[in-house]
Amino acid sequence: MEKVYLGTITTTHGIKGELRIKSNFPYKEKAFKIGNHLIIDNKEYEIKTYRVHKNFDMVTLDDFTNINEVLHLVKKPVYLSKQELVLEKNEVLDEELLTYEVLTTSGKRGIIKEIFYASPKNKVMRVKLDKEILVPLNSPMVEIKPDKRQVIIDKMLEM
Repeated sequence: MEKVYLGTITTTHGIKGELRIKSNFPYKEKAFKIGNHLIIDNKEYEIKTYRVHKNFDMVTLDDFTNINEVLHLVKKPVYLSKQELVLEKNEVLDEELLTYEVLTTSGKRGIIKEIFYASPKNKVMRVKLDKEILVPLNSPMVEIKPDKRQVIIDKMLEM
């Protein structure tokens, strides 16, 4: 089963078994749906409730109703089965984007070496053309074509 990393459980919240997850996952509304199954320590847990509190995603799992039942999950990474994550045609996960070919409008070819957050909302791609450049992922000069598995970068960004 192919898994997608969502984030990490940081702590519990309250005494009723609610968990606080720190996540930068871009498609949270699709991942944290009630009824989906989170994978923690290779075991599946069904999401019973979900809400956002400050910068955290809050969930209760299975029929856990007591803080003592979920303490063993604290500090663990959280995954979701890729089959449960239903994305639109134009939505791409960062892991898949790393396999895409990079083309520039001036005809150069390259690859994406890394994708990282420059700030909490801004993702940047490290692209290897004839030299390495940093390209903001949310730039209007970047076009992602999932059907062709390509990223098109305007020649202005490669200077």
